[in-house]
Amino acid sequence: MRYIETHAHIYLEHFEKDIDEIISRSHESGVRKIYMPNIDHESIDGMLELEEKYPETCIATMGLHPCSVKKDFEKQLYEVEDWLNKRKFVAVGEMGTDLYWDKSGYEYQVEAFKIQCQLAIQHQIPVIIHCRDSLRETIDLVKEINNPDLKGVFHCFGGTKEEAKEIIDLGFYLGIGGVLTFKNSGLKDEIPEIDLNKIVLETDSPYLTPVPHRGKRNEPSYIPLVAQKLVEITGKSADEIATITSKNALTLFQADEL
Repeated sequence: MRYIETHAHIYLEHFEKDIDEIISRSHESGVRKIYMPNIDHESIDGMLELEEKYPETCIATMGLHPCSVKKDFEKQLYEVEDWLNKRKFVAVGEMGTDLYWDKSGYEYQVEAFKIQCQLAIQHQIPVIIHCRDSLRETIDLVKEINNPDLKGVFHCFGGTKEEAKEIIDLGFYLGIGGVLTFKNSGLKDEIPEIDLNKIVLETDSPYLTPVPHRGKRNEPSYIPLVAQKLVEITGKSADEIATITSKNALTLFQADEL
């Protein structure tokens, strides 16, 4: 089976000592592509170096994470824009909003969100949206922008089936990761009502590690654990889940077949 990992930060220091083994285990587990959302100006070099080292596997995106949005965010967005003009990226991200860590900078996050959405529209590529504790607000932001050319994925989706439908109706995909495997995750109850043709798989490595590895560093080779939970919930075969979610990822990122 072949999987696509749509969200992993494997360029971070957590992976410096064993990145070759990480990539090898990913291949062994069936993961053929790993999309790497950027965080901020400090992560760009490491991300691009990893893409250059593993061009057939690792694919970089370009954006500014909401937790890195400060008063000087416009300066960082100039750099994002400059990179988008210099070379091709498959998406703008990781971008979005976050009301979990710090609510005081939300107005800056909203402005950065709108700017990055316009960059994505301009370059005709999708956005990778982070929305921790701000799902409702972020859905409303996308509705406010009201542009049919704005597409993308709501990373680490953890909402209701009603919110999922809203997102799908806006032309977006849902990123499903390790949270689905957590014992107390309410997402398990929502998944049967969500269109599988709008779901992509992710890990958010090194975070949100799925059961049975919860508490340890996450990595792309754990994607089959998320897929297996979808098998259990939906009744689809493992091959069907791999095929459907991979096709969805290729469509999302406007990529060629595996």
